[in-house]
Amino acid sequence: MSEKKPSLLDRLLGAKQPPPFNPPPIPPEVKTGGEPPPGPPETTVSYIKEHGAEPETPAPTPQPRKQNWFQRLASGLKRSSDQLTAGITAVFTKKRLDEAMLGELEDLLIQSDFGVDMAETIVGALRRDRFDRDITADEVRALLADEVGKVLAPVAQPLVVDASKKPFVILMVGVNGTGKTTTTGKLAQDFAEEGKSVTLAAGDTFRAAAIDQLKVWGERTGANVIARPAGSDAASLAFEAVTEARAAGTDVLIVDTAGRLHNRDELMSELEKIIRVIKKVDPTAPHATLLTLDATTGQNALNQVEIFAQRAGVSGLVMTKLDSTARGGILVAIAKRFGLPVHFIGVGEGVDDLRAFEAADFANAIAGKAEDF
Repeated sequence: MSEKKPSLLDRLLGAKQPPPFNPPPIPPEVKTGGEPPPGPPETTVSYIKEHGAEPETPAPTPQPRKQNWFQRLASGLKRSSDQLTAGITAVFTKKRLDEAMLGELEDLLIQSDFGVDMAETIVGALRRDRFDRDITADEVRALLADEVGKVLAPVAQPLVVDASKKPFVILMVGVNGTGKTTTTGKLAQDFAEEGKSVTLAAGDTFRAAAIDQLKVWGERTGANVIARPAGSDAASLAFEAVTEARAAGTDVLIVDTAGRLHNRDELMSELEKIIRVIKKVDPTAPHATLLTLDATTGQNALNQVEIFAQRAGVSGLVMTKLDSTARGGILVAIAKRFGLPVHFIGVGEGVDDLRAFEAADFANAIAGKAEDF
């Protein structure tokens, strides 16, 4: 016979209540943090362990560390340093230094764009100090860095602006595609940060894009930009730029020019005309003529330096595009042959990628000694 359910009145009067419902006990593995109750197979711990499923929340992707200046330089010279390191390791397989090894090293250095003179200097130092003695590849690299540093140290000179010259006129020259306009803008940025007033002259009147690019740099740096429509006479623009900058008391005037092949006589004659016109306003100007060189050019850069120096009176060099395709040995060959000051080197397109040239940094980077820094 079934138990009679209490009426509503009985419950209100405190009649005896049925025993409360007791849920089943919680499994021990749940109470102790073990495996959860059964669910979809792919969510269980055993399934993840067995099949190697990815965790629900992926680990954050590590961000690459920002490289310092030397690391960026070493990265830019990696092609040259890797070639040298591999070649030196292959040549110096025997302990004692002999003529055959020296001959192979000389060939390697010439192939790496160091030039005959520099190759002979390095080989001569090895022959003098270590001939018929035990030597390792690392010791050769150390001597290479030392000899390169000796050649580069005298040419590693900062660009000094003479404050008594107002404006101090800088003329930018070079062949097509070496980065003259970009370098002009970066220099304007540096001078502006030093508190100097700057005027830019858009002397590459052949390219409307170059004129527009210089105007953008003017906006970024607060520099006054003197420009004329594309196709205007570059010499006339240079004359006006020096005249206006002089009247305004500007600290620095940078005159950009069109890229021109060094073996085109008529183009080099136009450059000479620009210089003559500048001198009509200030006989001492330009006070610095900077030749931009593309580090990927190789041996052709030697001819560029020679002809621009003869025709335009180059006073200093800027080596650009020291990226992964650079042939860095050419800068050493240029320093050895011409001894012209190297003011700046560039490792990229960013504003901070143009820096004053440091001989020791370059020598260690090209010799593959990045681990020393």
